[in-house]
Amino acid sequence: MRDNKNTLSKVLGRTDIIAIGFGTMVGWSWIVLTTTWVTEAGLLGALLAFGIGGLIILGVGLIYGELTAALPLAGGEFVFAYRAMGNKAAWLVGWIMSMAYLGVAAWEGIALATAVNYIIPIPLEVPLLEVAGYQVYFSWAVVGMVGALIITLLNLFGIRPAVLFQVLATAALLVVVIVMVIGGFTFGSTDNIGTLVEDGSGFFYVLLMVPAMLIGFDVIPQSAEEMNIGPKNIGKMVIVCIVLSLIWYLLMILGTAFAAPVEVRTSGIIPMADVAAYLFKSSAFSYVMIFGGILGIVTSWNGFFLGATRLVYAMGRAQVLPKVFGRVHRKYKTPWAATLLVGSICIIAPLLGRNALVWFVDISSLCALMAYCLVIISFIILRKKEEELLRPFKIKIGMPFGVVALLVVFSYLLLYILDNFSFSEIDPEFLITVLWLLLGLILAVAARLRKHRVSAEEREMLIFGEKYARRRDKYEK
Repeated sequence: MRDNKNTLSKVLGRTDIIAIGFGTMVGWSWIVLTTTWVTEAGLLGALLAFGIGGLIILGVGLIYGELTAALPLAGGEFVFAYRAMGNKAAWLVGWIMSMAYLGVAAWEGIALATAVNYIIPIPLEVPLLEVAGYQVYFSWAVVGMVGALIITLLNLFGIRPAVLFQVLATAALLVVVIVMVIGGFTFGSTDNIGTLVEDGSGFFYVLLMVPAMLIGFDVIPQSAEEMNIGPKNIGKMVIVCIVLSLIWYLLMILGTAFAAPVEVRTSGIIPMADVAAYLFKSSAFSYVMIFGGILGIVTSWNGFFLGATRLVYAMGRAQVLPKVFGRVHRKYKTPWAATLLVGSICIIAPLLGRNALVWFVDISSLCALMAYCLVIISFIILRKKEEELLRPFKIKIGMPFGVVALLVVFSYLLLYILDNFSFSEIDPEFLITVLWLLLGLILAVAARLRKHRVSAEEREMLIFGEKYARRRDKYEK
């Protein structure tokens, strides 16, 4: 049975949910990569790539929306997979998705140090170690480490401070980027656009980046248990966040293409800062853009941190991880052990250096696509196995839609693997993923070695509670 004293607080409204979903999805990458998308694919090529990729993610989002509305419980993918495929599959899906969230949360500290260094050059003092040819200095790494500590404490002392911070930072981020987009259309020129469509390789380059840019809507199911709105509206919020984020990226691509010529878009360490300075004829606007990027870092960081901790919490509550990870702080109502685990990894990550940015992005995209495939499979199984399950947000042509979505996302996954991973040598991404899986297996074995073994009936109640638990004959099949 669930301990009612060990539950999360229902405090999140619609504005909070949009700030969590949208703020998590936009992040820092737009300030580094938007100019590259326009250059590599051309304006129309980049727009088309994001349009197609966005539709694919929107299809996945509809499936998430139905499952989240039907089972609005902390843990998202873990809960869906357990309901459809049982304990082992649920552990695999949950741990893979936690790596997707941690991959992004971990590199945010590195991104923060990079952004701060643009505004205030960080003196390279106290060399620590060399990672993949990059010398890591303590003076540089400590910026990201301090940021990670602040995010950890913010999430440790209650969800309301963390979400209030998310809402304010997201609102400020919107203002900064609206200025950039409107400025591009107002003061820019069609002469700056350059080639409208580059070759196919540029199109696929951008297309394969879309999952990494739009990952974050899946954070909403992780915090569903803390939402103070109806299940149907929770499903709708998933779609709203995807649509808003897709519009954001399309506008950024258009605004950037109009704002500055190709030679400006391809110069500098952070090209979007140079584009802003060129557009508004003032270097001050480059710092405004970097400030917007920093806001994107903290909103994305906070959102993925929230998602990772709730997923680990759900797995701990189900006791497929050590029970301590499923514990909620008596006063602050936050999963304190899960928060400390995720926070520790984020604090350590900047010590891997700037090269780790690419590694963590690749890991997150790979793990997210794998988890999406498994979630879609769960959706298909549940449509067949539990037709009577109440679905407040329901896709009309569910089974055919699920099959098509699985084929498309699986194809996307294969393309991503072939394009980003070599098979002639061991990639750093592969090593990090293996280490995370080994840690998960160690924790899973530790959970199984306790004196009291959890029965199927007990685990059913721990995961779903009385409201959503199945009859005994249903989960024993």
